[in-house]
Amino acid sequence: MRAPSAALMPLAEALAWLRNRAAPVTPRTVPLTEACGRIAAAAVTAPRPVPPDLTALHDGFAVSAADVGGASPYAPILLLHPPVRVEAGNPMPAGTDAVLPAEGLEGRNAVAEIGAGEGTRAAGEDLAEGDVLLAAGERIAPHHLLALAAAGFREVAIRAVRIRLVATGMSDPEVLSPMLAALITRLGGTAETVTVPDDPVAIARALTDEGDDRAAATFILGGSGFGPNDRSAEGLAEAGRLLAHGLALRPGETAAIGEAGGRPVLLLPGRPDAALAAFLALGRPLIAAFAGTAEPAPRTGALRRKITSTVGLAEIVFVRCHGSEIEPLGGAELPLRRLIEAEGAVLVPPEREGYPAGSEVEVVPL
Repeated sequence: MRAPSAALMPLAEALAWLRNRAAPVTPRTVPLTEACGRIAAAAVTAPRPVPPDLTALHDGFAVSAADVGGASPYAPILLLHPPVRVEAGNPMPAGTDAVLPAEGLEGRNAVAEIGAGEGTRAAGEDLAEGDVLLAAGERIAPHHLLALAAAGFREVAIRAVRIRLVATGMSDPEVLSPMLAALITRLGGTAETVTVPDDPVAIARALTDEGDDRAAATFILGGSGFGPNDRSAEGLAEAGRLLAHGLALRPGETAAIGEAGGRPVLLLPGRPDAALAAFLALGRPLIAAFAGTAEPAPRTGALRRKITSTVGLAEIVFVRCHGSEIEPLGGAELPLRRLIEAEGAVLVPPEREGYPAGSEVEVVPL
């Protein structure tokens, strides 16, 4: 186990090591009803035009516009053949090109004119054959489900990254796990949480337990410090390999990385601000790599106040957004009442001393 005085591993080095162990997980197919929020495993295109033919856009009577040209209540036009009633979505009968509203027909007399194409949807107007409905690596949203269903799909291939959360080493191990599980779910993954005593043997057993062989990675929550009762790093070393205990990240200096049970392991501190910072800096990129997708895009804004940072440490500063302005809330040892106000975070790279007020910065959304 690393001593507190040992050199801290640079954040970029730790992230590169984790990403090198994160091949995209095997896709699986799920019904559309279970796909929202998941990550698409492959691009999906429309196999045929939608609608496939000229279709009625609303209820009425299918007519040829040329047959009712100039019709009005004062100059009705007798139709030689009774027009066919159509409902929205019905294919238009041959020889017709418009839908005459019901009030435009009295018996067999047209009493209103209509232009060609009115009240109809052209073939392929909704979706053309070959239209991209979903890109590989895209997070599936409700509007994607509409397009997929309209094109005839009832299921879709996704990459669902499963993360095992091992909670330990905290006065209340259940405090952090709901937040982390929710963040993982928001990224399109799933989380299974187990709670174990702050004992290296129990922690090692949880890391090598084959009961959840579908998990892509394991995150340990808590017990990452250097005190006599912090045993998580020891448990990781016993179960497999402890690559680094102590990262050049603030908050989150006591985080650790390694591998056990054939999976990468990320050890997150038990303090909420440090746990969230380490998750944003390392956990989220790792999940994105397993899912074969990009991380959520940052937004930009101007700082209301300056951010100061220590050269040599990457620093996470939690922020709140006010329109186009960004208010820094703080980073290390941020009180919980302030942390829960955060809407995002600014990552200050280790080579910078911070950012002056008014600087344009990127904000990673929570």
